[in-house]
Amino acid sequence: MLKILGRASSINVQKVMWLIAELGLEVERVDIGGPFGGNDQPDYLAKNPMGLVPTLEDGDLVIFESHSIVRYIAEAYGADPWYPADLRRRAVASQWMDWTLAHLHPHMTVIYKGLVRTPPEKRDNDAIENARRQAADMLGILDRRLAERPYLTGDDPTMGDIALAPYAYRWFNLELERPPADNLRAWYDRFAARPAFRDHVMLPLS
Repeated sequence: MLKILGRASSINVQKVMWLIAELGLEVERVDIGGPFGGNDQPDYLAKNPMGLVPTLEDGDLVIFESHSIVRYIAEAYGADPWYPADLRRRAVASQWMDWTLAHLHPHMTVIYKGLVRTPPEKRDNDAIENARRQAADMLGILDRRLAERPYLTGDDPTMGDIALAPYAYRWFNLELERPPADNLRAWYDRFAARPAFRDHVMLPLS
């Protein structure tokens, strides 16, 4: 059975748990990090030297970095469409996973920590607003991509959508200004109708 080390409130844990639920796999999740601590302990750092979450244990295999975990689970335990059989679609899905970490995640992290995990009197409002504008620009790119297809690579969701959609949940549920993005909203709404997404991603923001 798969074992995931990481708290449910982590967006990176949510990506992994959502995919596991979509695939119907058995899993044990252990609360690590945030208010639970444990991620600075020697036994955890031996598995994940970054001290972050999640960490996957699959027998004697240990993997950290959420998108690497998603790729591994999709390939090892999934099938088309989550891990696309077509090499070209797979490459595009992987491209959007990398894009998420490089171009969207940093801005969304500033917004989320600023609005959710920082008391109002201690917020850096200029940093939050700058990150909001940057995130809106990135999500505008995604909105234009989704004008051509219901999911990132075509008619079915893939591991690329798994990596990105949890950010859409936060974007549409935080109190912030959002420019119109009808394609992005429709894409997000398709996932919001899926039980696995609701169970593992649409959690209270904390």
